[in-house]
Amino acid sequence: MKRKGLLVFLFVLIFSTNVFAQSEVYTVKSGDTMWKIAVKYEVGISEIISANPQIKNPDLIYPGQKINIPKLDDIKSQENEVIRLVNAERAKYGLPALKANWQLSRVARYKSQDMVDKGYFSHTSPTYGSPFKMMESFGIRFSAAGENIAMGLKSPSEVMKAWMNSPGHRSNILNSTYNEIGVGLAKDARGRLYWTQMFIKSY
Repeated sequence: MKRKGLLVFLFVLIFSTNVFAQSEVYTVKSGDTMWKIAVKYEVGISEIISANPQIKNPDLIYPGQKINIPKLDDIKSQENEVIRLVNAERAKYGLPALKANWQLSRVARYKSQDMVDKGYFSHTSPTYGSPFKMMESFGIRFSAAGENIAMGLKSPSEVMKAWMNSPGHRSNILNSTYNEIGVGLAKDARGRLYWTQMFIKSY
């Protein structure tokens, strides 16, 4: 039976910050596949395909071919800082660290971007449905899961402070059931950041 926890936290601070997706060029080597390249850079295959319209058949790549890789270093650094802060809080209570799951972070990033694109702030997405349905549709397997979302917090430390000061969000962060975490960040046209934390207990 799946245990599911959902919590919303709303802030409406307006600010500007630099979160930009860039790209780099990768030269295909012998034995490479799109999946191997995706894992190497911790970027979804669909993102790589979108960045390379010149590749007509993603299943057919060859050594020497140049592939554009979406570079999310600025975004990932903030997401990873949230994960670090989560584990620092868990350590205070003798809880084991959550393993960072890049594929779950990718799903969380899609959720944050979907909230930006569709103009909503809710656990239920008009695109993907519930967080649990969304995770499953992206191939994430779990026996328990939870989600925290926030909007308008301008840094990892701010969003973590807000979540830890909210009993429900704090409960997800300190839940001993979960063993993996993903964090996704997106920015709207006005500069507001949307944060999504996804927690799972993997099988």
